[in-house]
Amino acid sequence: MALNLKKNIARPDDFYQELIDMQRDLSEEEAQLMNAKLILILSNHIGDAETLSEAMKLARD
Repeated sequence: MALNLKKNIARPDDFYQELIDMQRDLSEEEAQLMNAKLILILSNHIGDAETLSEAMKLARD
């Protein structure tokens, strides 16, 4: 599965706001745990190790 780097979210500003809002009232530790859980859930959904490796490399750069 090739990693899609083109804009692919219908309402990106709404998505970003929801992402920020879900961290509201959380401690830094709670927000990091929530982000880690979200990453694992979405990684499982993607399920392709090569795609995930490519995404991790891009995120780190």
